[in-house]
Amino acid sequence: MSTFQAPKGTYDLIPPDSATYLAVREAIAAPLRTSGYGYVETPGFENVELFARGVGESTDIVTKEMYAFETKGGDRLALRPEGTASVLRAALEANLHKQGNLPVKLWYSGSYYRYEKPQKGRYRHFSQVGAEAIGAEDPALDAELIILADQAYRSLGLRSFRILLNSLGDKECRPVYREALQAFLRGLDLDEDTLRRADINPLRVLDDKRADVQKQLTGAPLLRDYLCDACKAYHEEVRELITAAGVAFEDDPRLVRGLDYYTRTTFEFVHDGLGAQSAVGGGGRYDGLSEMIGGPALPSVGWALGVDRTVLALEAEGVRLDLPSATSVYAVPLGEEARRVLFAKVTELRKLGVAADFSYGSKGLKGAMKNANRSGARFTLVAGERDLAEGVVQLKDMESGEQVAIGVGEIVAELESRLG
Repeated sequence: MSTFQAPKGTYDLIPPDSATYLAVREAIAAPLRTSGYGYVETPGFENVELFARGVGESTDIVTKEMYAFETKGGDRLALRPEGTASVLRAALEANLHKQGNLPVKLWYSGSYYRYEKPQKGRYRHFSQVGAEAIGAEDPALDAELIILADQAYRSLGLRSFRILLNSLGDKECRPVYREALQAFLRGLDLDEDTLRRADINPLRVLDDKRADVQKQLTGAPLLRDYLCDACKAYHEEVRELITAAGVAFEDDPRLVRGLDYYTRTTFEFVHDGLGAQSAVGGGGRYDGLSEMIGGPALPSVGWALGVDRTVLALEAEGVRLDLPSATSVYAVPLGEEARRVLFAKVTELRKLGVAADFSYGSKGLKGAMKNANRSGARFTLVAGERDLAEGVVQLKDMESGEQVAIGVGEIVAELESRLG
């Protein structure tokens, strides 16, 4: 056993489970690729200030959970705790918004890091697939992203998830609500840290998961009662577009997101089979984030879906993905001449896109066939000196057990035919 183990709160992805994670990532990305979203990849670490300004200095992510460090050169960096700020920074740095085709539509996939108390569904290192549409204020764009996420989840076979929807207002109407909420919160029996949070960003108190806080929040003013006419009309159009697309959702007037940059449309995907960590993804509109990090006004919207949480949701529903076998053909050579001939055929099959593997090392027939079984291959090629002297190899169907001799020159064509 190795002296070292994965750090607390992290995990390794290893076969065969890793195939499910890859399939989930691909399923989430698939509808984005057909909807004009291009792939972007950003560094695993960024300037601390990018997240302090964008995510919010009062958020738990920045104050408690961010992995921050100082380099030998004196730079203050942080492992990325979320993707939106990094993607927007990259788009601004590359001047994508100046190329005359707004919105800039980007998707990404990667690992993110937060120092949290490890528990099932909550890790210090986690994987997300995200999408951002930068530079346009349009209810249809908000609706598009919600519909694409719904499409991705349903393509995986998930059914027991819910979409929660709310509006957080904008710079015109939210200040009025902020004052009303702060006045309400000051009358509650809250600890000093929570009262301080209420002064900086009272919406974050609504997102507090502690039962004693939630109990006191009964009767708190709701943002929907303070929305200006423009925000009401915007939100209603988002709702109408989603409904017309056949996507079910629930209005949740108490839904807020844990990041400071959200405005107007906000949404969350939850799965009731996951217990306390029920959120599998979420997002919303962030019209002021570009200006917060030093860019021009670029109204934008996006989401991030957790790969880890989605895998747990699949398990909760008992959904088994139909994953292709890692190996379709397994070659078992018996003798040096057979090694040369079958290795060449395996290489040829791989070039044609057939998943093929080879019995490496000096294994006998029994041990090699055990490996063939473990590989999940549909067919096994077996050849020894006597077979090659006759110009044939043995082709075994691992499902039916049928075995036939075929000519060496017919191997590739025969397997292509059988595998379809």
